[in-house]
Amino acid sequence: MVYALPTARMIMGMLLEIISSLPDDDPDAALFKKIGEQFGGNNMGIVILETDNIYKTEVLEHVQILTDTIGEIEGISAITSLTNIIDIKGDDFGIEVGKLVDEYDMPDTPEELDKLRNRVLSKDMYNGSIVSEDGTATLIIFTLDDDADIQTVARTVKAKTGQLNLPENLYYVGSPMLVTYISDLMQADLIRLIPIAFLLIAVVLFFGFRSTRGVILPLLTATIAIVWTVGIMVISGFEMSMISNNMPIIILAVGSAYTIHVLNKINQVKEQDPKKAIIQALTYIIIPVILAALTTAIGFLSFVFGAYLEMIMVFGLFTALGTLFACLLSIFLAPALLSTGSKTKENNNQKARKSYLSTRVLAPLNNLLFKHPKYILTAWGILILISIGGIFLIKRSVDIKEYFKKDNPTRLAEDIMQSKFGGSKPIFVLFKGDMQSPEVLKTMISMEKYMKESPDIKSTQSVADLIMDLNGVLGEGRKIPDEQNKIEQLWFLLDGNEIMSRFVSDDMDQGIILSKFISPDNKSKIEFARYINEFIDKNSTEDCQIEITGMPFVDVTMDRSLINSQLGSLSIAIIFVIIIVGLILRSFASGVYATIPIIAAIIILFGVMGFAGISLNIATVLVASVALGIGIDYSIHVISLFNHSKRTHGNIKQAMEDTIMISGKAIVINVISVSAGFLVLLFSEMVPLQYFGLLIALSMVGSSQGALTLLPVILILVNRKKN
Repeated sequence: MVYALPTARMIMGMLLEIISSLPDDDPDAALFKKIGEQFGGNNMGIVILETDNIYKTEVLEHVQILTDTIGEIEGISAITSLTNIIDIKGDDFGIEVGKLVDEYDMPDTPEELDKLRNRVLSKDMYNGSIVSEDGTATLIIFTLDDDADIQTVARTVKAKTGQLNLPENLYYVGSPMLVTYISDLMQADLIRLIPIAFLLIAVVLFFGFRSTRGVILPLLTATIAIVWTVGIMVISGFEMSMISNNMPIIILAVGSAYTIHVLNKINQVKEQDPKKAIIQALTYIIIPVILAALTTAIGFLSFVFGAYLEMIMVFGLFTALGTLFACLLSIFLAPALLSTGSKTKENNNQKARKSYLSTRVLAPLNNLLFKHPKYILTAWGILILISIGGIFLIKRSVDIKEYFKKDNPTRLAEDIMQSKFGGSKPIFVLFKGDMQSPEVLKTMISMEKYMKESPDIKSTQSVADLIMDLNGVLGEGRKIPDEQNKIEQLWFLLDGNEIMSRFVSDDMDQGIILSKFISPDNKSKIEFARYINEFIDKNSTEDCQIEITGMPFVDVTMDRSLINSQLGSLSIAIIFVIIIVGLILRSFASGVYATIPIIAAIIILFGVMGFAGISLNIATVLVASVALGIGIDYSIHVISLFNHSKRTHGNIKQAMEDTIMISGKAIVINVISVSAGFLVLLFSEMVPLQYFGLLIALSMVGSSQGALTLLPVILILVNRKKN
C-alpha cells in the first residue's frame, strides 16, 4: 500500500536548512531530527501541477509525461504520482492490487473520469495528499538516492520539466528544491550585490577623500578581511546559509570604516614627513580603532550566546572574526602602504575638502550644539517616546514563505501547499511500544481522531490506518482487530513494503503518526500544543509512550527565542561595551555615555519596525546587535577625541570643536559608505535580507546622528555642570 508514501515522506522533507540549524539541546528539535533520521524522507522533492481540472485525459497524460521524465533522471530512486500510485481493492476473489490509473488505458470518458474522481475523494490517502480536494492540483513526488548530489538533481528536474512546455503551471517544493533554490539565490545575490556594494562605497570614499588612496585602502583592507574570513569558514567545515550569505557585505561595510578613521586622522596631522605623520596619527587613533573593533566584535559574538539557530551563531562568530581582521589590517597594512607614498597632494586636497565639509556641515552643527543643547536633548526625548509606542506594534514571524517576495515561485508553491494540501509544516507523533499490540494501535487511532478535531489538522496517516484498511478489505470491518494474531496476519501482507519503513521502526517498537499543520498563526500553534498535550498526558503509559514534535512546535520555540535572543544578545553586548570602553578610557561614565546614542538609535529603529509593519524574524533579529556593534564606533571616536582635546586645551568649547571638525568628518564619510553598503541588500531576492539592509542603514544614520548631536550635548551639559 505505497499510496501512503507520498505524503508520509513529503512532509518530512521540508525546510531542510532551518532543520539542520536547530539546536540539539532543544527537545522538540532533537526529536524532530531523530524522527527524520530514523524514518527517512529528508531527500524528497515535489513538483506541483496546477490547472483548472485534474480529471481530464490530457492532464493525466501530462502527469504521466512528468512522471516518466523525472523518473529517468540519474540520482532519483523512486517517484510517485497520480498515474502510478498503487490502489488496493477487495473483490469476490480477495484482494486486487493494481494502479489507481492505468497508464496504458487512461480514462477518456466522462464516466471513467468521474469514477476516478470519486475514488480519489473517497480515500484520505489520495484526497488532499496526492490530489487537492477541489481537483485543481496534483503532486509528483520523487525520492533522491542517499549519495545523490541534491543540487544537481534538483536543477536537472527543474530544467527537464520546464523544457516540456506543458500548458499547466508547475511549482517546485520539498527540501532538495528549497535548498537548491536558496543556494541559487545566495549565489546570485553575491554575484550581483558585492560589485554594487564595492562601487557605491568607492564612490562615497572618492567624494569623501578626493584621493586614490582614500578609495583603494579601505576597500583593500576589507577585501582581504573577507577572503581570510570566508576561507577560514570553509576550511572549518561550515557552509554559507541564508544568514551568513550577507557576511561579506557586512565585513565590507564595517571593515572599511577602520581604515577611513586611520586615513582621516593621518590627513589631519600637519607633519610634512609622511612617516612621522603616520606615527603621530597612529599614536592617537590606534586605541579608538581597536576599541571600536572590540565592541563591534562583541556585538556579533553576542549571537553565539543568545541565538537559537546554529546558522545565526556561525554568522556571529565569523563576522566578529572578520571585524578583527579588518581592524588589524587598518592599523598595520594601510599605514605601511601609506608610508611608501607622497603626502603633498593629499595636503592640497585636505584644504579643498575642509572649506566645503567644514563650513557647510560641521561648523554650523558645532554652533548649534552650544547654542541650543537643551532643545536638542528635548527633541531626542520626544522622538524616543514616540518610538517606544511603535515597539509595542512589532510582530514576530517564523513563517518561511514570508522570506520570499509575493510573486516568488517558492512562495506561490507554499501557498498552494497550504491552501490545497493542508499546509507544509509536518507534525510527528511518536509511539513507543509493541506496534502489533491492539492497545497501541487503537490508541494511535484515537489520537488521530482527536487530532482531526482541531481546525488546523486536515488528515493523518499511520500504520494503524493501513491495518484498518486491510481489515476492511477482508470483510472484517474497518477497525483494529482485538486479537494480536490477526494483526500479525495483516501485518504479513505489508511486510517488505517500502511504506513500512516510513511508519514503523525495524524492531517494530516505535511508530509514528504523520500529519500537517495548516495555520501559520503562532497563537494557533500554541493552542494546538496545549490541546494535544492534554491527550498525551491522559493516554501515555509505560507500554505506550507518546511524544509529539514537528515544525509548529519548533516554530513556537523559535518565536520565543526571537525575543530571548534579542534581549540576551543586546544585554550581553551593552554590558561588555560599557565595561570595555570604561576600562580603556579609564572612566565608567564614558562607557555609559558611549552607549546612550546607540541605545536611542535602537529604540527608534524598533519604533520604525513597529509603525512600518516589519516583522521580527531570523534575519531582522540580528539588526539591533549588529547596529550596536557598528554604531558604537561613532560614540567611541567622539568621546576619545573630546577627552584628548579637553586635556590638551582645558576648554570644552575648543575640545568639542576639534571633535566635531575632525571625528565628525570621518563619521559622515563612514556612515554614508556603511549605509550604502547595507542598502545594497535592498536588491536581494530574500525579503528579510532586504529589511535587514534597510534597517541597518537606518540605524547607522540614527547612531551617527546620536554621536554627533545627542552625545555632544550630554558631554557639554555634564562638563558645564562640573565647571
